[in-house]
Amino acid sequence: MTNETILTNVFLVLPDEVIHGTLVMRDGRIAEIQPGRSHALTARDLDGDHLIPGVVDVHTDNLERQVQPRQNARWPSRSAMIAHDAQCAAAGVTTVFDALCLGDLGFDQGRGQTFLDGVADLDALADTGVLRSEHFLHLRCELPAADMVPALDPVGDHPRVRMVSLMDHSPGVGQYRDIPRYVTMRRKQTSLTIDQVQGRIDELLAQRERLREPQRAWLLNRIRHRDLPIASHDDDSPDEVRRNLADGIAISEFPVAMEAAEAARDAGVAVIAGAPNIVRGGSHSGNVAAADLVRASAADAFASDYVPASMIEAAWRTVEQTGISLPAAVAMIADAPARMARLPDRGRLEAGLRADLVQVRPVQDMPVVRRVWREGNRVA
Repeated sequence: MTNETILTNVFLVLPDEVIHGTLVMRDGRIAEIQPGRSHALTARDLDGDHLIPGVVDVHTDNLERQVQPRQNARWPSRSAMIAHDAQCAAAGVTTVFDALCLGDLGFDQGRGQTFLDGVADLDALADTGVLRSEHFLHLRCELPAADMVPALDPVGDHPRVRMVSLMDHSPGVGQYRDIPRYVTMRRKQTSLTIDQVQGRIDELLAQRERLREPQRAWLLNRIRHRDLPIASHDDDSPDEVRRNLADGIAISEFPVAMEAAEAARDAGVAVIAGAPNIVRGGSHSGNVAAADLVRASAADAFASDYVPASMIEAAWRTVEQTGISLPAAVAMIADAPARMARLPDRGRLEAGLRADLVQVRPVQDMPVVRRVWREGNRVA
């Protein structure tokens, strides 16, 4: 028996235009897209809302925030995974890349356990039908961390690993270029004195000098046979972008400086900007504003980073802040990240693709998610 659902009286955000019309889902796929209202008795009236493709979020560490909702309170991992999944689905994110950190630089000791638990929980839950969104693994590899190599080696061939990013969160580099700001941040997060934080900075810089380059080479060699999408994280210079591209790293995540993003654009490197940066009106770390990247045509996609609900709001606010069209903004949260992740079966409202759909109602200046479907099944 064919499983068919007709959604009508809705503004369909197609790749190049927005039309008032009808979408037919059949057996988990988009079967038809038609202009105008359906008169079928079984058609569901969506009250003139918008319908967009399911969001593809290639980088979210929201799971870490569910595991540790407060600094000294660690939540049971499987409960945290289910809560994280529910938040993603409710935000219209039907494809989730759980960006789990491999390697500790001395201030986030619990992250290693979060990584191990996250992989185990996905293995246990992914095929049970409990999870509402589809989850993949994005390995965030801290190059100067002494424990990065032993953490990655056992999961390098895991089938759910679909993306890898190279990170360096050493003080004075990338996101943390501003050392005084870094010291202030670490003092707020810990009970350390200025002298203790400075001592740790000196240790980290010595460790970086010793480990970063050999571990970078090891990592690229370890995953070469997988032919995965590889990203660099927090690029701060054109030279870094060009060096990465020479090594096959063709995605730049969250570049911290305009010149790095422009170099990526000019070299054909795909750029991911932070959706929270758009929603908040700027970077929480004092780096380049994502809206400026969009205006400069130096951003291809958004990722939620740490707030899944930021994705759809970022698309609507990007239209307001930069003047790009709604189809172009929606592509930044669906089609473009799907292409980066090599998932050609989703990301657009197009016949034959997966029926991953989100019903959105703009209320004043806020896009509100009303319903979510994944492969034709209602999940939120």
